[in-house]
Amino acid sequence: MSLDVPTALLARAERGDVDDAAFVACVRDSLPYAWHTISGVVADLEATGDGDGFADDATPPPSETERGQLLRALASDAIRGALERHFGVKLAFQNCHRVAAFRPGAVGGDAYRAFVSPRGQLLNQSPELRNC
Repeated sequence: MSLDVPTALLARAERGDVDDAAFVACVRDSLPYAWHTISGVVADLEATGDGDGFADDATPPPSETERGQLLRALASDAIRGALERHFGVKLAFQNCHRVAAFRPGAVGGDAYRAFVSPRGQLLNQSPELRNC
């Protein structure tokens, strides 16, 4: 299961739409490692000033549980989209653990295109990450 959904939130969803704040809180509480990693990358981005318009974290998760949290957070359109709206960034992902956050104005720029390109993915491979 991807998220631990509180009963009250599930009841709200059954009645209609759920706002981003409630959904993001559920994600934060359900996927703490993913939240910590993504919020850390966003904090790094905010600390860089103008720079390249992005920050990333390539630290492998300490276990498969944490790796699974990142995969669930970034593979789900709903979760990823809510996190992007919450933090005001565009997220990018490589190798089941390398997370990047881009300023909206940097999307489409050289650093973004390089990160999301097939070449970028290939250059970020290594034998120890083959089955991550």
